[in-house]
Amino acid sequence: MNKVALVTGGGRGIGRGCALDLARHGFDIALVDLIEDDLSRTSAEIRDLGREALTFIADVRDHARAAEIVGEVDRKWGRIDVLFNNAGRSMPKGVEEISEQEFDDTIAINLKGAFNYIQPTVPVMRRNGGGRIINMSSMNAHTGGVTSAVSKFAYTAAKAGIIGMTRSLAKELGPEIVVNAVCPGVIKTELSNAMISAREADLAAGISMKRVGTPEDVASVVTFLATAEPNFMTGQDIQIDGMQWVR
Repeated sequence: MNKVALVTGGGRGIGRGCALDLARHGFDIALVDLIEDDLSRTSAEIRDLGREALTFIADVRDHARAAEIVGEVDRKWGRIDVLFNNAGRSMPKGVEEISEQEFDDTIAINLKGAFNYIQPTVPVMRRNGGGRIINMSSMNAHTGGVTSAVSKFAYTAAKAGIIGMTRSLAKELGPEIVVNAVCPGVIKTELSNAMISAREADLAAGISMKRVGTPEDVASVVTFLATAEPNFMTGQDIQIDGMQWVR
């Protein structure tokens, strides 16, 4: 039986790169995103790789809709082997300018959105003997975000929460379900391209690999976490930043 991965924010950027790499490694993919055109493009690419794809237009803040989507994936394929909580949104405003609603939305999208999909997925995984949950954090969760960072304290708080949730759930759900997080550094995507391109040489100079990252750099780690056998890694947050920061 084919394995199944559910990827939130899977229409473009890092989510798309990871969904395609998982498809190359034999997974059928369920994609959740807000933009129909992105979902259509990525699902077509998955089918070109010989895998099946399901698409759902949804806001990850919607707890009830998350449960509906997990149920639909379960009814279609009878399993979810990997959940990649990738969906997120930046927040560049500092503490003196951010509104309460903007703070709440940042936490809801970047942190609660992961919970919304984890909660209904866990019983599906347990019924099928286990699974892998991979959560998207950020190097900002460790560095605090420098003053020039695209996302500041609210985003950092949410991504630090992801690490805490990952560690706690790894203890709660093991050994059947393993839970890990990834912490990308500077990654060039459709959304970040303009910002990065304007100062790419300066950014690359501060990275040991002397280049900024790509979605494929993150995808290789996500696929490893999704497929490695035997597996003895859980509760970890994996740094993917080309050695820009020392932890």
